[in-house]
Amino acid sequence: MKKARLIYNPTSGQEIIKRYIADVLNELELYGYETSAFATTAEKNSARIEAERASKADYDLIVAAGGDGTLNEVVNGMMTVYRSKRPQLAIIPVGTTNDFARALKIPRNNPLAAIKTVGKKQTLAIDVGRMNEGEHFINIAAAGSLTELTYSVPSQLKTSFGYLAYLQKGAELLPRVKKHSIRITYDGKTIEENISMFFCGLTNSIGGFENIAPDAQLNDGLFTLILVKTDNFFDLIALLAIVANGNGKHVDDVNIKYIKASKVTVEPLTTDRWMINLDGEYGGDAPVKFENLKGAIETFVNLDDVPDQNYIDEKDNQEYELEEIAKKFAEHAAAINTSENLESEN
Repeated sequence: MKKARLIYNPTSGQEIIKRYIADVLNELELYGYETSAFATTAEKNSARIEAERASKADYDLIVAAGGDGTLNEVVNGMMTVYRSKRPQLAIIPVGTTNDFARALKIPRNNPLAAIKTVGKKQTLAIDVGRMNEGEHFINIAAAGSLTELTYSVPSQLKTSFGYLAYLQKGAELLPRVKKHSIRITYDGKTIEENISMFFCGLTNSIGGFENIAPDAQLNDGLFTLILVKTDNFFDLIALLAIVANGNGKHVDDVNIKYIKASKVTVEPLTTDRWMINLDGEYGGDAPVKFENLKGAIETFVNLDDVPDQNYIDEKDNQEYELEEIAKKFAEHAAAINTSENLESEN
């Protein structure tokens, strides 16, 4: 039988997962997996250490049950092994925002419905972000006052009040938003801007908004960069209203710069501290470098509900890669012929 390891955070969200462990294990057994479970502890990087151990022990599947922070730890643990050895990934989202699950259309706060995604056998090789050739992220890297929300709200409040705790903290932080002068280099281009917030996303879902990066694809090898160029309170409120509308028109706003890139460097041009949020957790300070690792982890996705524009079909992707190889081969052959012709003329 194939082997699966369930790594779950018993304190995530409203502690829902604890009531469903037996049901989840039973469901995975029905899908042909010999399954075991691990409950994370208060020990630092508990989920990450276990995910690394399971990956090195040749498990076929790792199921991450928890919030975005738990998922981030699991992904970092899995990325310590070579791609050919990485298990498949499935998620049971039982956290507060569950941004990555929103993008994959995995049922949230319903563990039994979420694990049934494995039974559908629909997977994609999902992009993973890497910061400074070390830490990885699966959904978002961000900076700016409001991006500090996810790690500035105490865990006890998140467990007790959920998304309301974020709203309360957001109301406190909004008047304190200020601009920072930064330099951003992306795919060979450089810009300098005064911005209040920076987002480097892998999916279309950020902070509970499912259309904040409307053309983001799960497996195209590109980040979506969103730069917020205002710190004016009323401008920010207006932008939030447009984002909440869900029509994607915020990307054309005069206070937004919207960029696609595979490699990004962010450098502060002042002495102000620029803290980086990785998937809802504090990840360090700028300057930082981000790289998109295309198709790094094969992940179970509810493709029946994910809009076609939000991912590249694997068959189409393979055809595209073959076309690129053929194109490069033709260019190389042409260069050789040109060189031989010049030599014969001399």
